[in-house]
Amino acid sequence: VQLQASGGGLVQAGGSLRLSCVDSKRTFSNNGVGWFRQAAGKEREFVATIDWRGGSVKYADSVKDRFTISRDRGGNTVYLQMNSLKSEDTAVYFCAVARSASSSMSAAGYRYWGQGTQVTVSS
Repeated sequence: VQLQASGGGLVQAGGSLRLSCVDSKRTFSNNGVGWFRQAAGKEREFVATIDWRGGSVKYADSVKDRFTISRDRGGNTVYLQMNSLKSEDTAVYFCAVARSASSSMSAAGYRYWGQGTQVTVSS
């Protein structure tokens, strides 16, 4: 598995970004995928997760109704659409491949992690 997260950048509060997580070796189509984030000086935290078929999604309370996780039909790209961004969303965002086909809200449920992409929201 080789994960590449992209799509981060600088955006004003209230704006939108879409992050992408690509599996260049096309091996995570049968696994759940999650997004986590880590702000400077803070612990990594769960953001969103999707199961292998895209039928089950879960979100952290802090992003519910603002962020949407999805995956393409081919299964090798997972997206995180982020709307109504707030300054507290500023962090490095990581995608990860779950140990199973299910979605998971725990970092322990993930086997592979990609390099992060920086999201900065200015107020």
